[in-house]
Amino acid sequence: MSDLRETRLDKANALQGLGQGPYAWRFEPTHHTAALQAEHVDLPKGQEIPVDVSVAGRVLSRRVMGKLAFFTLADESGTIQLYLEKATLDKPLGEGQEISPFTQLTDLVDAGDWIGVKGILRRTDRGELSVKVQEWHMLSKSLQPLPDKWHGLADVEKRYRQRYLDLIVSPHSRETFRRRALLVSAIRRYLDDLGFLEIETPVLQAEAGGAEARPFITHHNTLDLPLYLRIATELHLKRLVVGGFERVYELGRIFRNEGVSTRHNPEFTSVEVYQAFADYIDMMKLTEELISAVCIQICGTTKISYQGQEIDLTPPWRRVTMSELVKEVTGLDFTSEFETHQQAAKAMKEAGLQVPPKADSLGRLLNEAFEQAVESSLVQPTFVTDYPIEISPLAREHRTKPGMVERFELFIVGRETANAFSELIDPVDQRKRLEAQQERKLAGDLEANGVDEDFINALEVGMPPTGGLGIGIDRLVMLLTDSPSIRDVIAFPLLRPEVKQQISLQ
Repeated sequence: MSDLRETRLDKANALQGLGQGPYAWRFEPTHHTAALQAEHVDLPKGQEIPVDVSVAGRVLSRRVMGKLAFFTLADESGTIQLYLEKATLDKPLGEGQEISPFTQLTDLVDAGDWIGVKGILRRTDRGELSVKVQEWHMLSKSLQPLPDKWHGLADVEKRYRQRYLDLIVSPHSRETFRRRALLVSAIRRYLDDLGFLEIETPVLQAEAGGAEARPFITHHNTLDLPLYLRIATELHLKRLVVGGFERVYELGRIFRNEGVSTRHNPEFTSVEVYQAFADYIDMMKLTEELISAVCIQICGTTKISYQGQEIDLTPPWRRVTMSELVKEVTGLDFTSEFETHQQAAKAMKEAGLQVPPKADSLGRLLNEAFEQAVESSLVQPTFVTDYPIEISPLAREHRTKPGMVERFELFIVGRETANAFSELIDPVDQRKRLEAQQERKLAGDLEANGVDEDFINALEVGMPPTGGLGIGIDRLVMLLTDSPSIRDVIAFPLLRPEVKQQISLQ
């Protein structure tokens, strides 16, 4: 590898001696390759047209055959062939110029180099649309070889660690991130068109809140203050509703100091939406309409395939309570069968389910039964409604079902994709619930939150009835790009460094 790099460095020095870079200041293309392919699809074989074009991109492959050479050039939109003819390129040599342009190209340009060319269009006898090059410029010399074009990056971790190589050799990866960008834009446009305002909230917070999650902790040197990276945008967006904004949202990064898996990354993207005078039923309607509309924009249809399973995102979607699903799958009826925690725990064990120590109430046992027995089976889009109050400290108590809150989670292909509440606006009730969370935190629950006194104060100023919704952007992108792992849809996922690094917080 080092010998190859040295050879390329020698070529870079040779190019510099010839006045060809090797690192240009600028170049001005007139066309993208995909546009040329589309505009001249009818050009017959063996013909040229005197259309001046200028394209720039990376050389992916090269074939040299005596006085002819063929390069494949790739830009962001696609590829095109370069038709390199010695007779066309080699004009009378200028003063002091000892190597002809054709020889410079064939001897000093490697796969991986960025070049710009000018010329006319020609369809080869084999039918390949080509730029017949009349002039070329080295734009950037690549000192490292590209991965093998036939095998790409076989090492999955290297794909994530060196994403730039993955994007060069994998059209599928480039399309995934193109779709991700379009999806994010589509969500923003949809919400903006409904009158929602995107308002940014702090990433650094004195009190982590808005979710049950373990936060990252950092330190502000000047203020000598411990701070958390946000685990949700919820509490600050609700403050905005208190302040008089009736429809707000934020699409941005969230940080949770938790495990890594095919569906979890410690740094991820979500959109949270809050609408005054609405409840969780309104949020269901918004969720299915937003996701189906975005799916049509990105995929052209609401019927898609994910890892071999056909998924229909056409609204309306199924709506069913958590307790109904648990009874349907396990036979355990948490609505009437159990009077005590002990009875439910015994029945769960007899049904082959685990009872972890943290499941210390009937509501938490119900949630455990759901997560263990039901969640993975929810392939088609399903709104799971009416959650236990113990696991929903920010949701409003159900208006007709004691011990439950007005909350839903959306599951698709066995994954939680969205979460929504009728938001709790009673400051007295909210304080009690956050204090219960704080007790769990003091007892060692790393995912429990403390009491955010300023948030309580905001609720005491008065918050209107509000519906809130959060959608995981990464999991939605996974669904719409048929990606099996969350790392496939995050351009630069967090990985353990290959060389251990020391980070100072001073």
